[in-house]
Formats: sequence, structure tokens, C-alpha cells
Amino acid sequence: MAAEGFTVDMNKPLVFQVGHLGEAYQEWVHQPILSKEGPRFFQSDFWEFLTRTKWWIIPIIWLPIVFWLIFKSIRMGHTFAHIALMLLFGICIWTLVEYILHRFVFHMQTRTYWGNTIHYLFHGFHHKHPMDGLRLVFPPLGAAAICYPIYNVAKLVTSPSTLPALFGGGLLGYVMYDMTHYFMHHGQPSLEPLKNLKKYHLNHHFRAQNRGFGVTSLLWDKVFGTLPPLKSAAGKSG
Repeated sequence: MAAEGFTVDMNKPLVFQVGHLGEAYQEWVHQPILSKEGPRFFQSDFWEFLTRTKWWIIPIIWLPIVFWLIFKSIRMGHTFAHIALMLLFGICIWTLVEYILHRFVFHMQTRTYWGNTIHYLFHGFHHKHPMDGLRLVFPPLGAAAICYPIYNVAKLVTSPSTLPALFGGGLLGYVMYDMTHYFMHHGQPSLEPLKNLKKYHLNHHFRAQNRGFGVTSLLWDKVFGTLPPLKSAAGKSG
């Protein structure tokens, strides 16, 4: 796909190429390549390393922080019943954050050089190479950069004793999201709820990229009217 004579060279690092596609970028990025071998992003080995994350890194890094946050709320006098409710509420909040980020940030329409480049780096690559197993979960440094402002906003609307468990619930929701997302692409679910969730997510990739923005839950797609078509695209997953 070319724009004003420009063609992406798939044998060279992609991140600083895709911006040159201009208005043709959106069409190009939604024509998936199903190879499980991911493309190179950067010429620098250091920056390239930071873009690749094995799925098991996520629970190893973030679950101890979740448990630490829960322990903080326990020490502040909350009962296990209160903490369970706060965790559940935090998870529910995460599902909304997940939907908003996916719909309004990760799927923003871009056409300028830096707009295309940033979009590709955050989410466009996932639609171009949906089976890239080392770029299906969010790199820890990137996740931490998103968590920090969210945590500071949460401090403004919660009490010091409820904040840890509530934020811990949101963080647990994020871990569940990343693990579910990886499984939707590389797992073979046998239980009906997970099979349906995989069909739903693959429809987002292969049939209706402008619908089906939830990954761990269909709730907000139902609320906001963005459910994808029912027909499965699972047979195209490779």
C-alpha cells in the first residue's frame, strides 16, 4: 500500500516508516499479516528489546503489587468483605477504562506522520500482526507510565484507606485483561464462554475493527451499542 509513491518495506524496521503512508495508513494497518513471527520495530537493539514481552512477565511483575496493595488496606482496618467489594469495584472500573482506551485512543483515526507512527506503536501493529506473541501484552514500563497518572487521579476521589484495595482491583483487572487477550489469540478454549469471547474478539480483528472494543467483557459494548456482528472470524486466525 502506497501513499504519494511510498511503500512500506517489511524487511526494514517499521515504526518510522508507517508515518509516511499518510491517509493510506488506516487501510494498510487493517490488512493483517498472520505470521506468528513479529516484525522488527526499531534499528536499535535496546529499543527493540523494550517492545517485546513474554506473557508470563505480566503476572510475575503485577500480582505481587496487587497483593501488597490489598495488604495495605488490611493494615488500615478494612475487613475482608470490604476489600472483596473494593477489588470487585476496581475490576469493574478497569473494564470501562479498557473499553474507553481501546475505542477512543487505540482506534483514533490518524493520517499525519507522527499520528500514524504513535498509533502504530501503541496499537496499530497489533492489527497488522495480530499473532505476534511477543507484543500481545503491554510492556511493563508502558503499563507503569499509564498507571501513574490513573493512581494520582484516584487519590483525588478516594480515601487513603480505600485507595490501595480499589487500585489493586483495577490492577488485577488489567492483569486479567492481558492474560485473556493473549489467550484469545494463542489459546484454544474448550469452554463455551471463552469460545464465544474468542469469536467476539476475532470479529473485531477480521470483520469489524470499529466494533467490539471490550476484551475481558462484552458489557460496555452492549451499553454503548458497539457489539460486533455475530458471525465468527475464528477460522481466519491462523
